[in-house]
Amino acid sequence: MFQSIVSYGLAVGAVYALIGITYNVMYSASRVFSFTAGMLGMLGGVLGALFIQRMDMNPVLGFVLVLACGAGLGLVTEILTVRPVLKSIEQHLYVLSTLAFALMIQQVTAIEWGTEAQPFPPLFPPAEGWLDQKFWLPLLACAVTIGGLEFLYRHTLIGRAFLAIAEDNYAARALGLPETRLRLASFALAGVIGTLAGFTGAQMLLAFFGNQSILNFYGFVPVALGGMGSNRGALIGGLALGLFQQAANFLVGGIFAAVAVFAVFIVVLLVRPEGLAGAATARRV
Repeated sequence: MFQSIVSYGLAVGAVYALIGITYNVMYSASRVFSFTAGMLGMLGGVLGALFIQRMDMNPVLGFVLVLACGAGLGLVTEILTVRPVLKSIEQHLYVLSTLAFALMIQQVTAIEWGTEAQPFPPLFPPAEGWLDQKFWLPLLACAVTIGGLEFLYRHTLIGRAFLAIAEDNYAARALGLPETRLRLASFALAGVIGTLAGFTGAQMLLAFFGNQSILNFYGFVPVALGGMGSNRGALIGGLALGLFQQAANFLVGGIFAAVAVFAVFIVVLLVRPEGLAGAATARRV
């Protein structure tokens, strides 16, 4: 039982962490909390199964096409649901615009793909225990994503431009940084990360349109636990959430596991509102 809790917990926690990072990447460049992260995760599994299983593509080609579709959806999200809202005084309308777009894509997926959960094709020869791809593949994707983002932000000019926009978009704009193009690039990058999460986690979660709401909710928890904008915090929060969720499933099961997860989530936020890895914000009085 312990091995099952740890293996499943870490794997599903890595998927949650990747969705949390998707939230962070979109938020850092636009200050918009886009509710399309779960949609991207859902499509990662559905499109992967469509390309590899139904269309009988090579897994590598199918994987690349899934990530390309994610990048394209990220661009469409920024152009259609974020950019018009940022020009409005009532900028909180992004809650409605991004959520409406995500729900529209979910319904189209249900119509075209079907409403039944379908298995995801294996990408490698089957193995047992920790060597099963459904356990190590999400963890590998999470490690590569964190390492890639650290390198991007610390050792490249475009990464430093992303950090400048995230820190103060008005000052960055005054320095001549192309805010719109950087925001587009960040949403495309978020699309890649979101579909990567769904693709690598589809062995566990299956190819199912209903995964969108699950990933939206559980992907938000690591962001809140780790602190908004902190990818390392999202990683820690996601893995901790996955382990706790699986332990609760074994101990209490069913709906009570979800209740336990959100009860702990509320307690943590009451004790530390800025998140486990976030810094307290100074306020003027």
